Amino acid sequence: MIKLQRTIKEPVSYSGVGLHTGHQTTITFKPAPINHGITFVRMDLHDSPEIPADIDHVVDITRGTTLANGNAKVYTVEHVLAALTGLELDNVRVELDSNEPPVGDGSALPFVQTILKAKIAEQDAPKNYMEIDTPLFYSEKDKGIDLVVVPSDDLRITFMVDYRNPALGTQYTSLVSLEKEFVEEFAPARTFCFFHELEELKKQGLAKGGSLHNALVICDEDNCESKIEHLKELYGVKEHVFVGKSGILNDIPLRFPNEPCRHKAIDLLGDLSLIGVPLRAHVLAARSGHSANVALVKKIREEYEKKLITTKYQKKAKGDYLLDITAILKIMPHRYPFLLVDRVVDIEPKKRVVAIKNVTMNEPFFSGHFPGHPIMPGVLIVEAMAQAGGILLLNTVDDPENKLVYFMGIDGVRFRKPVLPGDQIRFELEMTQFRRGTCKMQGKAFVDNELVTEALLMATIVDK
Repeated sequence: MIKLQRTIKEPVSYSGVGLHTGHQTTITFKPAPINHGITFVRMDLHDSPEIPADIDHVVDITRGTTLANGNAKVYTVEHVLAALTGLELDNVRVELDSNEPPVGDGSALPFVQTILKAKIAEQDAPKNYMEIDTPLFYSEKDKGIDLVVVPSDDLRITFMVDYRNPALGTQYTSLVSLEKEFVEEFAPARTFCFFHELEELKKQGLAKGGSLHNALVICDEDNCESKIEHLKELYGVKEHVFVGKSGILNDIPLRFPNEPCRHKAIDLLGDLSLIGVPLRAHVLAARSGHSANVALVKKIREEYEKKLITTKYQKKAKGDYLLDITAILKIMPHRYPFLLVDRVVDIEPKKRVVAIKNVTMNEPFFSGHFPGHPIMPGVLIVEAMAQAGGILLLNTVDDPENKLVYFMGIDGVRFRKPVLPGDQIRFELEMTQFRRGTCKMQGKAFVDNELVTEALLMATIVDK
């Protein structure tokens, strides 16, 4: 069934204090048009700069996810993004009169309740999904962090944590349906921290808006009681504070037995929204935090960008390659006998390309180079390498069909082995510099995994 994009029907606001900055702030959710996505807008700054909520604008993951566009920043966006993602919203303008959303009670629930007041509206366009076809993995073995993404018809999250703390222990949760479970079972889960972190957070200039009303504090030291007065003075707390029997300060009751684990799932949900489109996959996470979440999102986003390239020129990737010759003909202006790339195996946009040239005896240059001893001219190997680089470079612009790639220079060319009829050349190029439509690429050509040619290429994009 085709699902339509969604926004909200009318503006709605919520006010409070920012968790880390301590700034009083108002957040306003506004409707946005089809394919707008989620954007944050700093209304307190000159010209009200917009900050797209995507992985390209993540600049910091210290105790939260920070987005920026130039000098405009928004801190701790994950709970807002989790609320929007959990409600399956695609297009919303999020206006702020400060640099951090209000923390509320430390969960995503205040944002969910606020957004629901505005009511949800379907839009006349289908959702754009990132669908996972093959499993993806991310691990940090030294920290025991593992993330696995496998195919699924809908977004699912399974999360496990092991804090080795009596108040928490090993916890597990599974979010199977955003529609049925998110609002009641996950959005209310509050953020938390450990007692030993409180002083360090203060030294880092963080948690200025933190309190026992918007965060659970887990006692993880034997001498917590003796340090309470010092920390009360540090945070300016007047109320009575004590170490509860539950291991949580002031014995604040949990909303769910595994509330901390559910909140970690909420953080992951918010970070997954930075892909830029809804995800159809089952994400399994063990001991993950913002740093690992963002690293995973980068990998997923790379796969999404590859799919965008593939679907732009052909219906889908075929076998173990990305673009066939029909797709290459749509990208490149070259034609017989000067089109020297047959297949694109892989592209990492703005980073890397792997392409193939099948060398046959029917190549027109073999009749003269050399009669009775056919060898592919080195200059044509470099030309084929440059064409592979051109495919990579043309996919950095919105309208490649109206552009050409001019090569400005070639340095450090080395021919290591001859290329003969029947060989298959695999070109691997990495973009080492890209600025204002001009780039440098380090290229290598292999036959049977042996290096045959290498060169440093410099090129620029021009209008046709």
